[in-house]
Amino acid sequence: MSKVILKADELDGYLTAEDRENLNNMDILFAKALDIFPKVQNCDKDAEKDLITLYNEMGVLMQKICHKDPRLHVYSFISPHEDHSEASRLIAKLRDVNTENKEFVYYIQRAYEMLFKLAWGSIHASHKNYLIVKTPVTNPAQNYAVHKINNIDSKINNTVMCVMLRGALLPSMIMSKEIEEYSSSGYVTPFALFRIYRNDSKLEKDMEYILDLDKSFFNLDDLNGKDLVFADPMNATGGSLVTVVKYLLSAGVKPRSIIFFNAIAALKGALRVVRALDNCDVYTLWMDGVLNKDAYIMPGLGDAGDRINGHDSETNPRNIVQLLADYGAGMADLYRSQLREIENTVLRIRNNK
Repeated sequence: MSKVILKADELDGYLTAEDRENLNNMDILFAKALDIFPKVQNCDKDAEKDLITLYNEMGVLMQKICHKDPRLHVYSFISPHEDHSEASRLIAKLRDVNTENKEFVYYIQRAYEMLFKLAWGSIHASHKNYLIVKTPVTNPAQNYAVHKINNIDSKINNTVMCVMLRGALLPSMIMSKEIEEYSSSGYVTPFALFRIYRNDSKLEKDMEYILDLDKSFFNLDDLNGKDLVFADPMNATGGSLVTVVKYLLSAGVKPRSIIFFNAIAALKGALRVVRALDNCDVYTLWMDGVLNKDAYIMPGLGDAGDRINGHDSETNPRNIVQLLADYGAGMADLYRSQLREIENTVLRIRNNK
């Protein structure tokens, strides 16, 4: 069995002294929030005001940190002020313990539409694409409509969706669909599928990230010179992305660029990514300040993979084909081009193994 393992101390080796100091300051601030939570649970209005003040302080600090690195793009830090409430409300729904599977998936779809716009939708292209659309109106003649959009083909028509299974599967399909819709040629991204997981018997300080090459589906030649796009709902530690990309680089792949999209990123994970990878930009709707000892984001939103896909049994986890089947007919119809590419990737690589 062929596996690549990255350890937490290797990841932390990329952090600067300033990063460590900033992360420690965030831990101190969040420790104060932990002391306030029981009072908030008891509907203490003064405690609620204290919590709001504390979160504002943490937000200002994270904004200062992120502004020092132009590769960290946080929607709530760089978008127009009038758009902030949209992102804030969406993240609030994703966090909410009462948001169940179907509604959670709906908000994930909205999140990645916003992330697409953040990365590519605001580009002021010198050329335009014209969409001529046949409408259902036929009287007195068949009607057509003309719509003008920015030509961003040069930004999106070289992309490959790199899926860090399992929770990343649907977000990757969503982002691929957005690319298809904005491409003048209807470009459908190729897919590369990586089986990457954390050793959950470890704590954050000694975590291991394991890339199982035998259960991954990709061709190295198909990734060379491409814009590699990773879409994962959460970036807690950055370990999974760094493990995959460092392996690809060691195997001789030279991507044109690397883009990492998250609904929520932890400050530590985002910093590790941009420190470890020279050619990588991180786009996230929201940033949280700290990780707990088990490497989960706080306040976070729980296990995004489970909330999108449902729980797997420990003894019989679903493979990629089973996950796709469980999405059902509605998702299959909406993302049919993406499903076809994923299935072709799995079958092609499996037949060559």
